[in-house]
Amino acid sequence: MSYTVLMLSNRIGIILVTAVAPIIWGTTYFVTTELLPPDRPLLASVVRALPAGLALVALTRRLPQGTWWWRAVVLGALNIGAFFALLFVAAYRLPGGVAATIMAAQPLLVASLAARLLGERLTLRTTIAAAAGVAGVGLLVLRADARLDGVGVAAAIGGAVVMATGVVLARRWSSPAPLLATTGWQLAAGGLLLLPVAVLAEGPPPAALTAANLAGYGYLTIIGAALAYPLWFRGIRALSPTNVTFLGLLSPLVATALGWLALDQELTAAQILGGLVALTAVVAAQTQNTHSARPRPGQAARSRSGASRRAPSTN
Repeated sequence: MSYTVLMLSNRIGIILVTAVAPIIWGTTYFVTTELLPPDRPLLASVVRALPAGLALVALTRRLPQGTWWWRAVVLGALNIGAFFALLFVAAYRLPGGVAATIMAAQPLLVASLAARLLGERLTLRTTIAAAAGVAGVGLLVLRADARLDGVGVAAAIGGAVVMATGVVLARRWSSPAPLLATTGWQLAAGGLLLLPVAVLAEGPPPAALTAANLAGYGYLTIIGAALAYPLWFRGIRALSPTNVTFLGLLSPLVATALGWLALDQELTAAQILGGLVALTAVVAAQTQNTHSARPRPGQAARSRSGASRRAPSTN
């Protein structure tokens, strides 16, 4: 009994710590609109990812080895570079509510990919919770007069797909290196991939930055990346990717609450209902076990090898 209680307590603790990451990311909209130069979203993405990644690599003094050179690039592109680029295209081409609602489909995408690549169970409860999450975020942020744009919708769907793929692959490719090192590799790779895109699309950085600009960029680098991403990837290592990605629904909740508290934005009854529905979906996802009874790829072979080493020899 005590062992079960301890395991449950540890799991709840990991969930709560992992939830800090999407809560931090929920403040990004406020920081961007209030502190950063206008019309420079890709620059903000580069500043957010690249310095944090290089700092973590320097801190850990670990470089990728073997297959992890290309795996770090792939994960950096999926979780950071391509995701940020597609996200900001969607944000520019669509009303924010539309982009956020489409991105809220990530839990269902992750659950589907995890079922195929990790052998996790795709349950009816997960499917219903994922649908409720999309509906809740839609009520929270979607407006009746929102207009759709084909390119923007495609970018939002693409962003959800690449992020979902990156989350699942981050779990499938278990690195022997420390967490901070693998996080640094991904942030650095994603930032380097974004750098030429940002220069081509937005031109060189502004010649002069205000104190508010510097504070905003510093927040995104230190808090939004160097702190938040290790917490996020630690959760992916310890929990089911499906459970982790449901925590991402906390970001629009935090963004809406911050807009209401700090920017005096109106909060309607429909938004309150949507927030409660989304929060219920998050809780429902964390209170079920999505792990499969069958081993992950390669695990069965390792188990058999270990068993043969432990068995007494018959020779």
